Parts: sequence; C-alpha cells; structure tokens
Amino acid sequence: MRLVARFAKDLIDSFEVIDIYDNDIKRYTLSKDNPTLETLTIKYPAALWMEKKINDEFGIIFKNSFDTRNTIKHEYFPKNIYPMRKSFSKKEIEFCDFKEYKYEEIEGDSLFVVPVGPIHAGIIEPGHFQFSQAGEEILHLEVRHFYKYRAIEKMCEGKKPLDILQIISRVSGNESIAYQVAYRDILAQSSGIEIPKSLKQKYAILLELERIIHHLTDLGFIPNDAGFGSALAFMSAASEEARRAMKKLTNHRFGFDTIKSELDLDYNILNEYLKKLKDDLIFFRDWIEDIPSVWDRFDTTGVLSKKNAIKYGAVGLVARASGVKIDCRDNDFYKSFGYEMQVGKKGDVGERFTLRIKEIFNSIEMIERMQTDSSESIELKDFKDGEYHSFIESSIGELFIYLSIKNGVVDRLYIRDPSHINWQLFHTTIYKDIIADFPLINKSFDLSYAGNDL
Repeated sequence: MRLVARFAKDLIDSFEVIDIYDNDIKRYTLSKDNPTLETLTIKYPAALWMEKKINDEFGIIFKNSFDTRNTIKHEYFPKNIYPMRKSFSKKEIEFCDFKEYKYEEIEGDSLFVVPVGPIHAGIIEPGHFQFSQAGEEILHLEVRHFYKYRAIEKMCEGKKPLDILQIISRVSGNESIAYQVAYRDILAQSSGIEIPKSLKQKYAILLELERIIHHLTDLGFIPNDAGFGSALAFMSAASEEARRAMKKLTNHRFGFDTIKSELDLDYNILNEYLKKLKDDLIFFRDWIEDIPSVWDRFDTTGVLSKKNAIKYGAVGLVARASGVKIDCRDNDFYKSFGYEMQVGKKGDVGERFTLRIKEIFNSIEMIERMQTDSSESIELKDFKDGEYHSFIESSIGELFIYLSIKNGVVDRLYIRDPSHINWQLFHTTIYKDIIADFPLINKSFDLSYAGNDL
C-alpha cells in the first residue's frame, strides 16, 4: 500500500487527520486538548514533511518521529501560532527571537560543510541545500525548503469553489494545466456532472503540451549542467516555440485560466508546431547520443535505486526511470489514444534524460490522435457539500488535490504536489557523487519549489 498524502482538518471541536493511500483512506479524530498521533515515518519516510507541516500548521504532535524540527516556521517565525487553525485570522504576525535551526551534518577529520542557498545565483526560487563533504565527494545532503510559505490553502477557505480558480491556476507555473484539470474534475464531481469525453480529450491535449514544454526545458538544462551549453541554446529555442504555441492556443504562455467548461483549440496551429517539433527532436536526440563527454557525466550519476524509489513513494518520471511503473495516465482513456508507459532501469541522470525524449514522442502521438471537432460543453454549478479528490499526472508526476465543501464554500483545500514527495528522496541519489554534479542531478529531477512551498 502506497502513501499518497497525510493532512489535517480543523473540525472546530476536534482535529481530523486523513491518510490517503493508493487504495484506502484512513481517518483519525484527535482531541484539541492533547492532539497526538503515532507517526507514519517509520514505514513511510515521505510522511515526514507531511507530518512536520501538520505540526507547524495545527499543533498536532506525531509520536516517535525521527525528526521534529519545524518546516514552515523558520528562524524568526513565532512558535505558538498555528496558521491553519480556524481560529487563526491575523493579517500580520510579529517575528520572534532568532532560534537556530540545527542541520544534519557529518563530522570528522577532513570533513567540511558546504551551504548552498536559500538565495541562488540563477532564477530559481528559494531553497537551502546543506552538504557534508569529504573533498569533492558528497557524504550527506539535507534539503530545506518552505521559505516561501504562501498560505494558499488558508486563503481559499471560506470562498466559493469557483472563486479560487485563478489561485489554483497559479499554484505552480510549470503545472498550471495539471492543477486546473484536477480541480475541474473535483468541481464536476461536486456538481454531479460527467465531463464529456471530447472535452476530456481537449484537456488532455493541453496537459500533454504542458508536459512537452517542461521536458524540452529540462532537455536543455541537463546537458548544460554537464558542460554542454549548445544543448541549452537549442532547447531554449524549442521550449520558446512551445510556449508560443501554448499562447496561440490558450492566450497565455503558461495556460493560466484556460481549462473551462467549453474549449476551442486551433488544431492547424498545433499540428504545424508538432511537425516541426518532431524533426527538431529527432535531430537533437541523434546529436546528443553521439557526444561521449555528455554521457560520461550522465551515466551512473545521481542514481535512484528502485528500492529507494519504492521506499520513499517516488512518483512521475523520476520513479519510472528507476523501474517503478506508476503513472496516472495508465488507464483505458489514455491507452485508447496510444499511451505507452516509458519505464527505465538504471535510475540515473542518463535514464531520466532519455525517458523525457521518449515521453515527448509519445505525447505528440497522443495529441495527434486526441484531436476532435466536437464542441461539447458543461455547466458547473450547484456544488454539493462533501469531500472530493482528484489525481492528475502532471509533467512532474502524480498531483493530488482534496477539497471539502461546507455550506457552499471551501472548508478545506489540500494540495500534494509531486515535488513534495520527490524532494524528500533526492538526498538518496547523490551519495559519493561529486558536488559539481549536484546541479546536474537536481535538474534531472527538476522539481517545483512553488508546488512544495504552498
């Protein structure tokens, strides 16, 4: 049984902790006088950040956890404030006195620590990486995020389901379509409406185009971090063309506010773009495959073993590159349009790079076969109170959204981005690799900071 998510709700008189598994749901009601629950981290290491986030947001204590340090509450964050409780309504908070965060470090003769971040030299978002080093070799890495706590789940509470569409669309820019499709599915469930197949096809077309854009960007940056900048130049142009195609189809480069109750797509624009993309991708694949110096850096670097992928509940391409067959698209709908799961074995940078190329070709095939002239639409309204959830395979992996509606408004929104899982296993991939390969391995995972730091 695979753990998908662990999150909490404030029921006014008590707390409820909900565990979502791939084939089961478990619930626990906790007294507010002493809210404690047994940790899941012994069996499910990926529960760690989930539990620490619950502790910071609700004040619930998880017994026997191997790490009780704060997550969202950084050095100046008041410790006695729980922002996800219903009683919390402050617009501003006062900083507390500085409290040092104790990083995990390996100590010994000739060993030293290299801190990286949270502010970086590039355009990425804040995140801290603490390395314990023996010369160039990495002995241990601690990943610390949650520097940009945006309180997205809190700000949605009390709003009508349709009033948070723009927020959902902007949770994570590289997964905007995925977030919108997942939330649209939840709204349809609440309305008691089945989304027509032709409309699902149009949603899926844009979802695959978003996957293509993300993969193209990665295919440029991964070789660049191995010292081959020409690949970045080539793929930057390719990803820019993809963004322009997205804008022509949706009026926005990231597809914000696109997934609606009816959708018209210009297939002439789409097919013209896909034809050029196929030619460019064939050239790029043959070009990169013939550069030994690149593969010398790719092969056996940043290995995620299948054992660790399963242990930490890895999702998305990262899991599939390590031989784990997991993909929300593995269903009759996608298979009817030519979906084929791309699975690797080695779990290294090279495997994750190669799988991206294979997935793009498969996405192109599906987009070509999904095109439909039907103009079916739906009307979403009269949302019924209750609990709803949805799974979508974003470009990064399995995205999970939970929504509770009470008295016609959002009572609890919970989001578990695929990055929230895969960031926690990242440290297992770099032992004995050189620190110069950290950017390369990191980019081969290409996880979202925004999707993690809600």
